[in-house]
Amino acid sequence: MNSRSGPLAVVAAAVLWGTAGTVGTLAAAGSVSLAAARLVLGGALLGALALVTHRRARRTPHGNVPMRWALVLGAAAVAAYQLCFFAAVGRTGVAIGTVVAIGSGPVFTGLLSWIVGRERPSGRWALATGAAVAGCAVLVTGGGGGTGGADAAGVALALLGGLLYAFYAVVAARAIGRGMESGIVMGVLFGGAAVLMLPVLALTGPAWLARPSGLLTALYLGCATTGLAYLLYGRGLRTTPVATAATLALAEPAVAALLGVVALREHLSLVSWAGLVLLALGLVVVALPARERTPGTPAPETPKASAESRH
Repeated sequence: MNSRSGPLAVVAAAVLWGTAGTVGTLAAAGSVSLAAARLVLGGALLGALALVTHRRARRTPHGNVPMRWALVLGAAAVAAYQLCFFAAVGRTGVAIGTVVAIGSGPVFTGLLSWIVGRERPSGRWALATGAAVAGCAVLVTGGGGGTGGADAAGVALALLGGLLYAFYAVVAARAIGRGMESGIVMGVLFGGAAVLMLPVLALTGPAWLARPSGLLTALYLGCATTGLAYLLYGRGLRTTPVATAATLALAEPAVAALLGVVALREHLSLVSWAGLVLLALGLVVVALPARERTPGTPAPETPKASAESRH
């Protein structure tokens, strides 16, 4: 995969994530139970693919012991993110919870990359990410405060969710950069999370899976929006800096909003459309390749942008 196809893979993953909300309306299930089923099915698929890949690869690097423990913690973060997100939405409303959780993810990812890998984000990334996050906030809230109140505990849970997302994204990028196959990395992270989410699925009532519409919805959410999406995301991390990938993932709420208009006949205000345009502009700027140096100009002493070398 070349460096230009990496961002495309990440955006393709975000497009799949963006379909989850619309498809989820087809199942008569609670949001937590639906998310648990999605993660269990998708994680089982990714875990099975990782086992097959591992057995076929004769020289698959396994990384050192600290990296293995980081992957275990990353799996716990994947599961904990789901719980934090829905707890935040329950306390502070869908609009505010979504904006804080999804919007803080790229910021935390950039900071963690800087702290852990000494990869200082560029000024262009900071400006474009700021514009994309602002656009996401305006798109989701419609320029208002949302339907929920600014509950402090809810906002804190949403921020924790954003930090957890950043943590497992950085862990995945570092493992891939150290030579692990991206499919194996995602299999470990989401396979482990699937095991942790099994009790949640059992406690929230999986009876809706017995209905054809519920089962088909869960299969799509697990196979497409989790299994395939994170395979694409992992491939994108091979050549895309994780901070850039986290910003590109903000395409998810844009796709969800557009699907809501087209498939569910929802209405977007003019302010929301303006937020959508601002979000799109930010993503385009982030996705643009870095300007090449003039021949003969010495390279600055900064880490390489490729996930294969910087992690």
